[in-house]
Amino acid sequence: MMNIGEEKSDSVVIVAIEGRVDGTTAPELENRILEVVDRGDVNVLLDCAGMTYVSSAGLRIFLTSARKCQQSGGRLMICSLQPDCKTVIETSGFHTVIDCHDNREAALATVS
Repeated sequence: MMNIGEEKSDSVVIVAIEGRVDGTTAPELENRILEVVDRGDVNVLLDCAGMTYVSSAGLRIFLTSARKCQQSGGRLMICSLQPDCKTVIETSGFHTVIDCHDNREAALATVS
């Protein structure tokens, strides 16, 4: 089960994820992010405060979404990872290709 919320802060769309991002729910998240980018909002922040699990399918969505944002002239950021999810992101090396921040405020402060 996963819920996705969305709000805008200046030039950044914040996509709040609650629940599990796995093989079943990852396509829904991918579609939502692609809808955001396709309408012209190319700076996306994934707020993962409520994300309880991320699988390899979820990691793939993060990577493809980051590439889509970059190709469109923006960027994808992640914030507020729970400890277990943060470990997965760091172990997989994704923190070196996607901007990860401790909280929403820190992420938003990096966007000019």
